[in-house]
Amino acid sequence: MAIDAWLFKQFEKGQHQPILRFYTWYPYALSLGHLQKQWPAEWHNLIYQGKGLDLVRRPTGGRAVLHQGDLSYALITSASTGKSWGTYEKICNFLIQGWQTLGIELNYGSAGRGYIHNPSCFNTATAADLVTADGSKFIGSAQRKGRNTILQHGSMILSTDKGLFQEIFEQPAPWNTSLCNTQEQDDWIAKIVDTLTETAKQYFGIELVTQPFTDLEWQDILKLRSLYEVRLPVPKL
Repeated sequence: MAIDAWLFKQFEKGQHQPILRFYTWYPYALSLGHLQKQWPAEWHNLIYQGKGLDLVRRPTGGRAVLHQGDLSYALITSASTGKSWGTYEKICNFLIQGWQTLGIELNYGSAGRGYIHNPSCFNTATAADLVTADGSKFIGSAQRKGRNTILQHGSMILSTDKGLFQEIFEQPAPWNTSLCNTQEQDDWIAKIVDTLTETAKQYFGIELVTQPFTDLEWQDILKLRSLYEVRLPVPKL
């Protein structure tokens, strides 16, 4: 999250080109939306396969997202002057086209603003989210806007453990199938990233260049890390 926040600030200052990143999470984690004020205390002590789950905060909005068996994306570009839903649609269309190439038909969700009362991002699907033909939420997205910059985050369900999801959120997992098992996941992710990258290049009419961070950039990023760590509140005396 510190990486995406740093890239957002760099673009806002005019010091970076538009960015598209894909990544997975390890250790596995639960991320809270930027403005999410309440969450169960037990989320600080979650264990999966003998290891603790990190609890972090995103620089973007929305509700809690489980990052285990998913693929995340971050896109940073110039902010449009239109409404938020129009911005989501402009960005999400490349995901729809890319997943169509991979054999998955996606459409926009239709849930109203009642989603803010649900602790889980994936148990509701608004017009900012993408669902499969049976209505299962497949990609959840959230945004952060600056003066002239937008950061859009998203999580795509690939092989998330339904039992873990239900344990955390105390709700049924809102998808019916997994795209891949653990053994297949690395190959699947490589294929998905390649396909979505090519689709983004064609859809936005851009060239993408892989660029590693310098040592100085990493130092700046690490300074932001503590801002996205979530700790138990200190009790009031």
